[in-house]
Amino acid sequence: MKHYNCRVVVEQLEAAFHPRSIAVVGASGNPSSMGYRYVHHLTNYGYRGQVYPVTPHWSEVLGFEAYPSLENVPGTVDYVICCIPASKVPDLLLECPDKGVKVVHLFTGRFSETGHEDAAKLEEEVLHRAREFGICLIGPNCMGIYYPKGGLAFSYDFPTEPGKLGMFLQSGGAATEFIHYASLRGIRFSKVISYGNALDLNEADFLEYLSQDPETDIIASYIEGIKDGRRFFKALSRASLIKPVIILKAGRGSAGARQAASHTAALAGSLKIWETAIRQAGAIQARTLEELLDLVVCFYFLPPILGAKVGIVGGGGGRSVLSADEWEEAGFDVVPLPPEIKEEIKKTLPELWWDWIRNPVDVSIFPEGALVGNLSGNIVRMMAQSPHFDLIIVNMPLGGPFSITEFVALVSMQVDDIIDMNKKELKPLSMVLNTGNLSINDFDDLRWRCLAEQNAKLISAKVPIYATAVQAANAIIRMMNYYQRKEGIS
Repeated sequence: MKHYNCRVVVEQLEAAFHPRSIAVVGASGNPSSMGYRYVHHLTNYGYRGQVYPVTPHWSEVLGFEAYPSLENVPGTVDYVICCIPASKVPDLLLECPDKGVKVVHLFTGRFSETGHEDAAKLEEEVLHRAREFGICLIGPNCMGIYYPKGGLAFSYDFPTEPGKLGMFLQSGGAATEFIHYASLRGIRFSKVISYGNALDLNEADFLEYLSQDPETDIIASYIEGIKDGRRFFKALSRASLIKPVIILKAGRGSAGARQAASHTAALAGSLKIWETAIRQAGAIQARTLEELLDLVVCFYFLPPILGAKVGIVGGGGGRSVLSADEWEEAGFDVVPLPPEIKEEIKKTLPELWWDWIRNPVDVSIFPEGALVGNLSGNIVRMMAQSPHFDLIIVNMPLGGPFSITEFVALVSMQVDDIIDMNKKELKPLSMVLNTGNLSINDFDDLRWRCLAEQNAKLISAKVPIYATAVQAANAIIRMMNYYQRKEGIS
């Protein structure tokens, strides 16, 4: 398949992300239609350019004058969002050159993903016509662009503040789901592209663009299949030298591959080839959307981690034993407490207790009457200042022999300590805090309400949080491996 050189792709995508004017073709006054929603999103997210609804059925849409066809729009149009039936797309493209259109986003589906020969031929006609006129296509069968800084979005209730994660996803549903869940964990986005069938611009184009984008520090993707494997993996190798690139490959099994073909007309390819190529390119592979999010969280919030020595504080005896197992099994070294920290603990606790404390630090053995929060916070602080540790993990307690008033005070004090230490950037630090599967009624319970509130407080302070030690360890070890490879550490 013919493709553009990198410079042309950057220019075309810059036009898509920074259009002076946008036409929504197939606009509608019906709130249940996508032609209405795309116009709504442009106004709701603060797009500052010209908006032109194009429809022969409405005289105005959401306060904007509507035009019966693209050729009736006054002035030029940089970017077109297409919501009309597939059969009408070739005629729309005929109108684009006179308006100066650079990029067309085809929300329109029912092309080759249907498996029908006539639909595939129509798709090829669309591509041929777009190439003839020098127009780039995003899609078809996709949601398009989310660019919070520029006021572009394709769904409701996305964060409006920008961030540093750039994404390209073949599935619009996966893109929408990921954005919503990631926002709950404090992730914000530079640019997101939902690209569907990848008829024209494809995953290699988006990867090359995001690797050069100064607003993007981390790249993540959901891919069902690729158009040009050799080109994509060359681009992946180059991008991984510049920024972390995390790939979720879908359609790994036979059933998933069949579903991918009917979803975006993607050819899934061999899983073993994918795994080998991603590893050789220096990228990071995720196997689920949840794992993709866990990986994004550590790359987004933690500084590069080059060593595996972990200090763990918090939880009772069982939690401490399990934490030691889980972090070691992931590849970390749960090192003993150094003598200087044990000497400091000795000054605080009676002789019967001080020599009992190890890494992980079991707070349940602290003597009755000891200020548990202060002591555990001091131990975390000493670990953070010690060269014996590369990473600090704090397990947030869920219970213990405390009244609810004591519990709330203890958790609040610990969270304030963690936030303060995180601001000082003494050492990479992460929390394990599981709020459970809360129902609306659980917020009347002071324990769960406290944990939910503190969870939100930690996220606002940019502290990475995981529900389990396994999730944290498995994500952070791959982050460490990435930076070790990049630094040439064996």
